[in-house]
Amino acid sequence: MITLRQLRYLTAIAETRHFGKAAKLCHVTQPALSMQIQDLETSLGTQLVERRRGQVALTQSGTDIAEKAFAILAAVADLESHGRAGRAALAGPLRLGIIPSIAPYLLPRALPALHRRYPALTLRIRETQTKALVDELAHGDLDLIVAALPLDRPDFETLAAFEDRFLVARKPRGPDAAKRIDPAALESEHLLLLEEGHCLRDQALSVCGTLSPNLSKAFGASSLSTVMHLVANGYGITLLPEMAAETEGSDKVELVRFSEPEPVRTIGLAWRRSSARGADARALVDVLQEARG
Repeated sequence: MITLRQLRYLTAIAETRHFGKAAKLCHVTQPALSMQIQDLETSLGTQLVERRRGQVALTQSGTDIAEKAFAILAAVADLESHGRAGRAALAGPLRLGIIPSIAPYLLPRALPALHRRYPALTLRIRETQTKALVDELAHGDLDLIVAALPLDRPDFETLAAFEDRFLVARKPRGPDAAKRIDPAALESEHLLLLEEGHCLRDQALSVCGTLSPNLSKAFGASSLSTVMHLVANGYGITLLPEMAAETEGSDKVELVRFSEPEPVRTIGLAWRRSSARGADARALVDVLQEARG
């Protein structure tokens, strides 16, 4: 008999293309995961996985069945959420995804209030880039995600929480330097950005307008902290979300506002339309708004 566990293991392999990584993702040993996949292949009477050294590949049957498995697991997650719909908001398990340019600046303030107000909540947090969160939400691996909106997914409901303005971070330039900056002026600067895949990088380039040759060669870092250390040592400038200013700012960096209208990103929540997480999302937005201040 096919089990949900086997389907979860197959989708983990589809995501990672690696038995060891899939086992780690599922919190089981690699032999246990491999045995379940073999049992699934036996039940279905077809090979699902091509086993190679170091990596694995799905057969065409494996690809087709993995797609159906993603849909089944998402439907099961929605069934569970509908079963809890009559309960109080934010009670029981909640799998929350959040992007790295928000998590370290918002969660330390939001989590104490969240657990104080909703003691019956069992929260599991996943921090990674937007694309991964969107995929995991669509597949039913997450219940809600906190990200920059819009996400342009017709299968998602979204709810805005607050706006977060962008600041320019640079080495101090003395009392005669401009106190407000026009985005067009940044094209003459060496702009330091996060690496490809971070939505904050795309937002920063959008603020700067047309991509110039200077910006196309921009440095890519894995964290805002790395970027800010480079700015502090005079290697260039960056765009910093205002929510990160208190944590990432220092006396070696000058934070300057843009001229009006100031560019902003909208921070909010997303969940599957087919789930019953609307009440949870509204309750969580209230907590995030208070944490933002």
